[in-house]
Amino acid sequence: MSLFGKKKEESKGCCCGGNCDAETMAKAESAKTEGASVKVLGSGCAKCNQLEAATKAALEQLGMDMTIDHVTDFSQIAAYGVMTTPALVIDGKVVSYGKVLKTDEVVKILQKVR
Repeated sequence: MSLFGKKKEESKGCCCGGNCDAETMAKAESAKTEGASVKVLGSGCAKCNQLEAATKAALEQLGMDMTIDHVTDFSQIAAYGVMTTPALVIDGKVVSYGKVLKTDEVVKILQKVR
């Protein structure tokens, strides 16, 4: 029973502040597990593009033939638990976020993960 007869509204916790529904969240979860094994998460800003370029260079340096998926949808980014971009995801696991990695740093991460 509340103090003045008003019921307290319960809000559903949502990663994007309530702007999504169950369908978009299901899409974001499925996108997390399928598709390219190397993803760059970010809005498409200069830093995100720098991370993508460094990742491409690292893959070429290691002789890996993989595609890089650049995810710009904020509900999909939030599904990874990332709140600071750019972020690098390898095989569904976030390996870096919030900074632009250099090519040699990406090479080290790829060698460690693979």
